[in-house]
Amino acid sequence: MKILLDENIDIRFRKLFDHQLYETYTVRYMGWTGLKNGHLLEKMEANQFDVFIAVDKSLPYEQNQENLPVTIIIIDVTRNILSRLESMVPQILDILENLPSRCTWRRR
Repeated sequence: MKILLDENIDIRFRKLFDHQLYETYTVRYMGWTGLKNGHLLEKMEANQFDVFIAVDKSLPYEQNQENLPVTIIIIDVTRNILSRLESMVPQILDILENLPSRCTWRRR
């Protein structure tokens, strides 16, 4: 499974995913920093990403979820810091292990 972490997520967060199960990349690593969400989602589709993980709570309201090429997981934390993100990993892994066949919005 190929995962992209949004640019405002600490890059160290990617180390928390089992790299034998998940190919985890950051927006920065892909050279996509600064892309608007619509264009970013197009790039993700072209590069065969399966999941986009973000903390941008407005994202579900900006995109037509019926036409999305990937599953979007929104991490709902009060502060976007690594320790808060780390606490969400078990829930994120549970979502990844139980993904439905079509793309969906998930808030955790």
